[in-house]
Amino acid sequence: MSDLVGGSRVARPSLVPSRTLGFYLFTVALACAALFAIRDHGSIVAAHATRASGTLAVHGDTRLLMQILLALGAIVISARCAGACCHRFLGQPAVIGEIIAGLAIGPSLLGAVAPGLSAFLFPRTVIAELSTVANIGMILFMFLVGLELDLAQLRRESEGTLLVAHAGILFSLVLGGVLALYLYADYAPAGVSFDVFGLFVGTSLSVTAFPVLARIVHERQIQATKVGLTALVSAAIDDATAWCLLAFVCGLASTKLDGAKQTVFLALGYVALMLLVVRPLARRFIARVESRGKHATLTTQAIVLTGLLLSSATTEWLGIHALFGAFLFGAILPHDGLLAERTHSQLRDTVAVLFLPILFVIAGMKAQVSLIATPREVMVLGLIILVAVVGKMGGCFAAARLVGFRWRDSLAVGTLMNTRGLMELIVVQVGLDLGVISRRLYTMLVIMALATTFLTTPLLRLLMGRTSERVPARRAPESLVPDAEPSNQVT
Repeated sequence: MSDLVGGSRVARPSLVPSRTLGFYLFTVALACAALFAIRDHGSIVAAHATRASGTLAVHGDTRLLMQILLALGAIVISARCAGACCHRFLGQPAVIGEIIAGLAIGPSLLGAVAPGLSAFLFPRTVIAELSTVANIGMILFMFLVGLELDLAQLRRESEGTLLVAHAGILFSLVLGGVLALYLYADYAPAGVSFDVFGLFVGTSLSVTAFPVLARIVHERQIQATKVGLTALVSAAIDDATAWCLLAFVCGLASTKLDGAKQTVFLALGYVALMLLVVRPLARRFIARVESRGKHATLTTQAIVLTGLLLSSATTEWLGIHALFGAFLFGAILPHDGLLAERTHSQLRDTVAVLFLPILFVIAGMKAQVSLIATPREVMVLGLIILVAVVGKMGGCFAAARLVGFRWRDSLAVGTLMNTRGLMELIVVQVGLDLGVISRRLYTMLVIMALATTFLTTPLLRLLMGRTSERVPARRAPESLVPDAEPSNQVT
C-alpha cells in the first residue's frame, strides 16, 4: 500500500501486519487458558482450605472488622449519650454516666436482658480485640495525665498539700490492709499471697481521680481558693504516689519478694535515668525545636510518641506495667511549652471520645453485678464503700485540720480527694489482669469507684454552699486547671 507524495510514491506500513496479529491472538489465548487453569486449580485448593478451617481467612477477617466497627459505634454513642445526660440532668461529671453505660451494655444489663443482641454486638473475638485497644487508650491517657503534671509547681505548692495527699494514702493503706484480712479467704484468687492482696486492696482505696477532681473544681469555680488549690495539688501528688505504689505491687505480683526488690531497684534506676538524663535532653530538644518555629511538625510529634511507646515498653519489660512508663514520660516533658499544648490538644479529644469509652465498656464487660446477689455480698460491698470513704476522707480531713483549715473546708478537701472515677477503673483492671483479685471483688471495686465519685458533687455542694473559708489562694497553676469547656475534657 502506498500514497502519492510530492510526485513520488511512499510506502505506508500496514496497520496490523498479519504476523503481529497472529502473535497477539496467540498470546491472549495462552493467557486466558493459563488463567482458567489457575482458577480451576485454585477452586480445588480453596475447597481443601474450607474443609480444614471451616471458612476462608479473608472472609473471617472482613467479618471481624465489621463486628469491631459495629461495637465501636455502639460504645461511642452510648457513652457520649449517657455522659451528656448525667452531666445535664444530674449535675454529675460525664465520667459517671460513661461508667454506667459501660456497665449497662455489658453482661450486667444488656447481657441479661438481651443476650442475643449482646452476643451480636460484643462476641468474644471482638472483646479480645477491644481489650488491646483499651490498653493503648490507657497508655495515652496516662501520658496526658503526666503531661499535665508540673513537677516544679508541685514542689513550690507542697506546703501542707504533701501532708494532705499522703495522709489520705496512709489512712487508706492501713484501713485497706485491715479490710484485706476479712476479704482474703473468700476474695483472693488461689496462689495470691496476702502481702500482694493486702497491698493491692490498700492501693486501690488510696487512688484519687485527678482529672475528674479538676473538672469538679472548675465547675464549682473554686480553683483559685485555698480549698480548690490544695485539693488540686494534693490530688496530683496523690496520683504520682499511688502509681509508684501500684508499680511496686505489680512487681511483687509478677515475682517473689526477692524478685520484687530487684524490680523496684531497676524501676528506681529507670526513674533516675528519666529524671536526670532524659528530662534535660528532652527539654533542650523541645526548646530548640520551638525556637525554630517547628513545634507542630509531624516529625517532632512522631519523636514524642516514639519516646512514649519506648518508655511504656521499658516499664512493661521491667514488670511494673506500661502505664507507669507512659505517666513518667509525660511528667518529664515540659508541660507549658507549645509542643506540649499541641500534643495535648491533638490527643485529648481522640482519647476522650474513642479510647476512654472503650475502657469503660471493657471495665463493664469484666464486671458482673449478678455476682453480688446474696445479702452477705451486699454487706461486703457496703463495707468496702465505707472503708474507702472513711480512709480517704478521714485522712485528708485530719491533715487539712492540722495545717489550719476550718472543719467545713477540711471536709470539702476530703470530699474532693475521695473522687476516684477513671483512675480506680485503671487500677482495678490492672489487678484483675494480674490475677491479684477475683472478678467478684473487681465488680465491687468498680461499684465503689462509681459510688464515691457520685457522692462528691452533692457533698461538695452542701459543704461549699455554707463554707466561710473562701479566701483566695495564690493563682492556681494553669496545668492543674481544666479547660473551660467540660465536654472537651479528658474524663
